[in-house]
Amino acid sequence: MFRRRESVPFSFVAEADRFRSNVTPPPRERASVSQLAGRSLVGLTVVAGLIGSLILGLPALSPVQSPSHTEQTEAFDGR
Repeated sequence: MFRRRESVPFSFVAEADRFRSNVTPPPRERASVSQLAGRSLVGLTVVAGLIGSLILGLPALSPVQSPSHTEQTEAFDGR
């Protein structure tokens, strides 16, 4: 009915943290010119999209002046 579980010795867990491999990983390959150009174009496209959305969105965020207010000031200036 009850399963007997074996305990894990704590020395085994502590050894796993200290283990260091003497095998060095292979050096990373350098990106080619076309890969660098592609990455920079993608970055520039993202930045241009954010700037364009900010420029196009700023007029929508500005406070709206009611047309009746401008008509009153024009009428007041004319007298």
